[in-house]
Amino acid sequence: MGVFELMGKHGHEQVVFCYDRDSGLKAIIAIHDTTLGPALGGVRFWPYEKEEDALNDVLRLSRGMTYKNAAMGLNLGGGKAVILGDPARDKSEHLFRAFGKFVQSLGGRYITAEDVGTTVQDMNYVLAETTYVAGRADLSGDPSPVTAFGVYRGMKAAARWIWGEESLRGKTVAVQGLGKVGYHLCQHLHGEGARLVVTDIHPAAVERVVREFGATPVEPEAIYDVDCDIYAPCALGGTLNDQTIPRLKCKIVAGAANNQLQEPRHARMLMERGILYAPDFIINGGGVINVAEEFHPSGYNRDRAYAKVATIYDKLLTVFRIAQERGITTAEAAEILAEERIARALALRRIYTPR
Repeated sequence: MGVFELMGKHGHEQVVFCYDRDSGLKAIIAIHDTTLGPALGGVRFWPYEKEEDALNDVLRLSRGMTYKNAAMGLNLGGGKAVILGDPARDKSEHLFRAFGKFVQSLGGRYITAEDVGTTVQDMNYVLAETTYVAGRADLSGDPSPVTAFGVYRGMKAAARWIWGEESLRGKTVAVQGLGKVGYHLCQHLHGEGARLVVTDIHPAAVERVVREFGATPVEPEAIYDVDCDIYAPCALGGTLNDQTIPRLKCKIVAGAANNQLQEPRHARMLMERGILYAPDFIINGGGVINVAEEFHPSGYNRDRAYAKVATIYDKLLTVFRIAQERGITTAEAAEILAEERIARALALRRIYTPR
């Protein structure tokens, strides 16, 4: 399928291919929808096997950001960027400054931020070339702890829906992926008395969580077979698919990863198995709420940001109710929530305002 066909399939507005010979930068910026405002979404640094994989990923991720920003009540559209390469080997100040120049060339249509494989320091390099950067060290900083807090609040909402009360004490949570968000999520869960079963492709990350929180480690492929109450996918996307869903032994799927469903139909597979799915772009919206606070007229306020992130609890309960009342999947219900807000914004465009 060609690039324009892929863009048309999900309604993308713009795709920018960025190359800088001197720094080695190979990046793609995708802007999905700017109905609600400029497109906000992080830049992912990842060693994609093929350029096509990078394109497909950035298109999926940017579309997810449109729904996430809309569902979180933000006046921001959806965008994303990916940098092709190994973040452990290929990073440099020159590369990120080159990326910043491409972001600047879009004139504010896209605002970048930290994501998988990038850090606050990387964003400081980008900031040298463009002001269209969120998650700045001098403002909100690393969004990972706030994202984890939102996922934790979302888990409690799902627990209330399934078991009638929100406490996670004594519940077994299988966490896949112990990066920045996964680690902070484990911290919250351990503090409430949940039992942790964890995995990651990086042994050091597993060892840290085992040492600090008394977690039980398993091999990456074994996480799907863990007898648990909640499965928390916090690594890359697509872990909910034809092969893994039949293996799950849980009542709830609630995690921080983006694009957890390999295909939309996998939400129905979960529903048919009696597993409650907390849609990813709702439960992991804490980070984007946090960075969006940087654009508040009065400036960034951490307490206000956390108060807004806490409402993910209520948003998920609304999604669960919509799904139950209409006999649809929670993923479909979440998209309805986002699409209705975008439709209301489009309707407002009928009202002419002079500029």
